[in-house]
Amino acid sequence: MRLQGKIAVVTGAGSGIGRETALLFAREGARVVAADRNVAAATAVGAEIEAAGGMGEAATLDVARAADVERVLADVATRHGRLDILVNNAGYGIKGTVVETSEEDWNALMAVNVNGVFFGCKYAIPIMKAQGGGTIVNTASTTSRVGIRDRAAYVASKGAVGALTRAVALDHVDDNIRCNAVAPGTIGSPYFDEIFARAPDAAALRASLEARQPMNRLGTPKEIANAILFLASDESSFCTGTLLFADGGWTAR
Repeated sequence: MRLQGKIAVVTGAGSGIGRETALLFAREGARVVAADRNVAAATAVGAEIEAAGGMGEAATLDVARAADVERVLADVATRHGRLDILVNNAGYGIKGTVVETSEEDWNALMAVNVNGVFFGCKYAIPIMKAQGGGTIVNTASTTSRVGIRDRAAYVASKGAVGALTRAVALDHVDDNIRCNAVAPGTIGSPYFDEIFARAPDAAALRASLEARQPMNRLGTPKEIANAILFLASDESSFCTGTLLFADGGWTAR
């Protein structure tokens, strides 16, 4: 019960890494607000937590909208008296070089992947500071350190998340607020299930993605949730501004 009595908000909690993180946090004793712009998915996760005997609830949240983020975090703090943990997990990727990426697609991705983290930190930090501290965990990516081809906007966005994590950590270390990020490799998730379903040769695509990670397999959402739990818990009390790479050895090359 490493999060006993904690109040946690997880964005992008409707599926994949976010869902597994919300479920794990609840098993570790936290009251979890599963936030997602897909209200049905968020509600299902909240109900799953409750059915397992945990404390879960759902919130409709589009992280690209500052007013949404401010409203949800303020509501959590008002109803529960505090906000101990924020996991800025919501995000997605698109295919394309800078030449091929439209301005509209670039702006839409940055609004979620970068602005969403900015808004989360912006509105969580005053709450955490007033209560004497808290913990923020962002979802970055292996591409925070290494580039990949044909994903220019995604790589840029996750580089920004890594840099913002370090900036927030230094700016608020004296407020007893820790800010870290997990940097996953390629993870077998509903997002990639959709990509495989559209691929002309799904088996070949999967094999190529597995091969770039020395463990020769995709990671699992549960493995990334475990890394997020470490960064959110007191077990990582001497970590701030850290990017924890959980990538099957990708960045060890």
